[in-house]
Amino acid sequence: MLEEKLARLSLTALQPRNMAWHASQIVKQVDPGAETAAARMAHEGRKVTLDHGVYAQSRLSADLPSDVASAAYARVDAMARKLRLGDSSRNLDQLRADVFADLLLGNDPGVQVPQSAAMVYLHMPIDTALSMSETGASIDGIGPVPAAYAREIMTNPKSIWRKILCDPTTGNPVDLGRSSYRPNSTIRKVVEVRDRMCVVPWCRRPARHCDFDHQKQWAKDGGSTSTNNAAPRCRKHHRLKNAPGWIHHYDPIHGTSSTTTPLGVTYTDKRETVLPPRSPETGNATDPEPPPF
Repeated sequence: MLEEKLARLSLTALQPRNMAWHASQIVKQVDPGAETAAARMAHEGRKVTLDHGVYAQSRLSADLPSDVASAAYARVDAMARKLRLGDSSRNLDQLRADVFADLLLGNDPGVQVPQSAAMVYLHMPIDTALSMSETGASIDGIGPVPAAYAREIMTNPKSIWRKILCDPTTGNPVDLGRSSYRPNSTIRKVVEVRDRMCVVPWCRRPARHCDFDHQKQWAKDGGSTSTNNAAPRCRKHHRLKNAPGWIHHYDPIHGTSSTTTPLGVTYTDKRETVLPPRSPETGNATDPEPPPF
């Protein structure tokens, strides 16, 4: 069954990293309990390794829970990008490596970033949060995670909860609470939550680390600053959007994207909804009693 489902995926999904992500989604639907057990076993195997290489260079790596690793990388990346504003002698990769070493050795990296720079986005339906379901939890840029693991993150005292209202028929977000966001910031947040990652088919950079891109250019085409004209594109693919020979198309409403390379190869993809869409047959219209909340 897994082979049949994977065979129906788009060409872009056949890339190794995307294939693993799609396979994990299918496995989660088939056997959530096995996924939880495997995740706990993997967590027991967390470690730090040192591999000495040639030319006086070595590799230091860590196997960590996905949310911890993502938050750590986000903080290092934010510091490197801030340093880059005043340091043109080092590229971003070099800055990240230097910041990483400074933080581990207790040295001052020379820059400070807010705590929010190390934030990861976990999406979880209310029924999963209440332990009524074991599906639907995912982390931006990573993919589905076991519900039990997601609830551990959710109940962490440092976690910040945010309500997202989704259209039950499409699974797409339609509104956010506005207690702490200005309207323009709210539009950006809705786009980040809706699209999750850079909209270029093979790119999985989390949307919160991407540029806010107008599909119809604001200055040239009179495009509006709205969710229906916006998409997250990582800096590299944002710059590539208007490069000669490249053709990009993204439909923010339906979530379909395509990219044609200068060689004429077209890659397509469709974004994952925040919540699984509900068909009319699975709705609550015929329930004899309303839910108690």
